[in-house]
Amino acid sequence: MAEEEATGVKLETWLLVGFIVAMLLSTTVIIITASDKQTVFSAYVTDEETNLQYQQISSMREDLGDGGMDYIVANTMSTPMLVNDWREPHRTMLIIAAPEKPFDNAEAEAIHEFVTEKGGKVIIASNSTNAQTVAEKFDVKFSDSPLVDPNRYYEVSTSTGEAEEEDARKIWTVAGVNKVWEDDFEKRPYCSSDDLSDSSKYDDCALPVLFHRPTAIQVLDLENPDRNVKVLAHASGSAFLAKDNNFDVNDPENRPLGGNNTGLIVRMDYPGIDTIDQVKGIREGEVDVTGSIVFISDHSVFANHLWDASDAEVTGKEQCESTLYGSRSCWNSLLQSADSSSTAWNGNEDYFVTLIRDMMEHENDEISTVITSENSNFYIVFDESRHVTSAMSSPFTEAMGAIVMLTSDTLLKWLIVLNLMALLSIAIMVVPEKENWRHIFDLTRFRERPNKVDPSKYLQRVREAMMAKVRQFNDLTRDEMARKTPGEIQSLVKDPRLIELLYSQQRSYSNEELRQLLQQIRRWGK
Repeated sequence: MAEEEATGVKLETWLLVGFIVAMLLSTTVIIITASDKQTVFSAYVTDEETNLQYQQISSMREDLGDGGMDYIVANTMSTPMLVNDWREPHRTMLIIAAPEKPFDNAEAEAIHEFVTEKGGKVIIASNSTNAQTVAEKFDVKFSDSPLVDPNRYYEVSTSTGEAEEEDARKIWTVAGVNKVWEDDFEKRPYCSSDDLSDSSKYDDCALPVLFHRPTAIQVLDLENPDRNVKVLAHASGSAFLAKDNNFDVNDPENRPLGGNNTGLIVRMDYPGIDTIDQVKGIREGEVDVTGSIVFISDHSVFANHLWDASDAEVTGKEQCESTLYGSRSCWNSLLQSADSSSTAWNGNEDYFVTLIRDMMEHENDEISTVITSENSNFYIVFDESRHVTSAMSSPFTEAMGAIVMLTSDTLLKWLIVLNLMALLSIAIMVVPEKENWRHIFDLTRFRERPNKVDPSKYLQRVREAMMAKVRQFNDLTRDEMARKTPGEIQSLVKDPRLIELLYSQQRSYSNEELRQLLQQIRRWGK
């Protein structure tokens, strides 16, 4: 009796305890891992302290999105593997800035397919080898050391106007959006504000671009006929890689690389990709698009302190007119304006906004102008999956990342979350507590039904079986069968004995006769 009265812990209680423990463990592990890390180079962090806020790329997102260029701006938190599921991939740009985690091979393959087969646009900015897995797919090599250029670095002043210590890793360069000048010392036309709004003009002019801590990019295969490769910017011929952070120019290990081995911005275009889009006449048709990818040797080119001219001024970036440069060359030595006016650097915004516009399909004559004339028909996606998040947001980010791996559809993503919670709740509520019982295996009861059929209903069940066989054999719905008259059903059955079974009210049948009729019903219609 004591065993029968004893009650163990309910199953639903164990489920609830297990769920709570799993949630606490996973959350605790993620928080501990991310406890000493802060998110930087994010397009969505806008409430950090001033110094950390300068390291975000929120100004870039604001300038490209609503109220700026009016592109549709979004983000991905899980993985770039989903790029090929996006709508209109040829009108979509993925921006990956400061990857803090290396890409795996599947992600790199997805990005390569996105560019070379779907016509997608990608910009990857990194000063480390975390982007190397993707770069290898495009025959590009990221160096693993900082680049030092003793001839081309800009000056930075303190808040009191004094010069900070000279740092030859803070490199300036002059770059075109779609043009390469073979002569490294040839003066380029400076892109005025009017030039930047006209593609026929900005194709032939250049702008200064400032880097914070770039590395070097090298293109390994310049002869691939399927693509157009342009090293839009590189350091001077005396630049070198500082191995093991050794900045001694006279060290034999720090030999100058020279030429395109010190690439800073590399653009690759893959023309002639067929896709479907709206063409003239407001209809869908096949169009040729160009997939494009740009590799940038420093993620800081997008950071707020280099992107926005006002932030750059506050943080001490000096223009060429500053006396801090002395006799050292500045970017104005490679630029000339049409009216001999200023060749000032107005933040990296001017260059990269123009580059993004040029990479998009705005100038594609095959696509309807209804599409190409409106920036709101184009998409820019910031990859937030490569950033280390804060301790508080990390559990949510990691959980959502795992869920989004299953689908790139926002609605389905939230349905998965809600369904998981609902299933757990249902499991906890409906699983009954089993009573103490003892199983008895009795051979005498092996064939016994748990609930016996009432013998008075045998005839009714046989008739129902016959009617069901007739309905299924003639492919009729239940409603269609219900509308059949007795005469129509008899014409379908045809067998006199089975017709008698269905419509004779005086006829009685023994159990043996009913078993024989069941055999006849099975054979009927064959």
